Amino acid sequence: MPIFDTSFVIDMLRGGRKFSHGYISILTLLEVLRGVPSDKVLDVKRFMEESFEVVGLTNDVLTAYHELYITLKSSGELIPDIDLLIGATAKALDEELYTYDMDFEVLEKHGLKLHIEK
Repeated sequence: MPIFDTSFVIDMLRGGRKFSHGYISILTLLEVLRGVPSDKVLDVKRFMEESFEVVGLTNDVLTAYHELYITLKSSGELIPDIDLLIGATAKALDEELYTYDMDFEVLEKHGLKLHIEK
């Protein structure tokens, strides 16, 4: 089952792409919710939780994050922490990450299964 980055989820919510069942990181949920009016946050949160499997910051995710962070830092290829945590979530689940964001491309050579939509 794929994991969707924030860019993919927003596209689904706006009707730009068909809804698909999959995983999202808790950080994707937070990123989506910060753009929602206060009076609709709980409804959108509930909809997201019913539509996707929300993955929290488990020990496996944190371990994958740490390994990726150390590797990227040593090679001077750091990406934003939220992207790194979303990528680590996909890596911990051993699932393919669907995104429009080219920032994730650096993680592919470190074991992330990646599908970048162009």
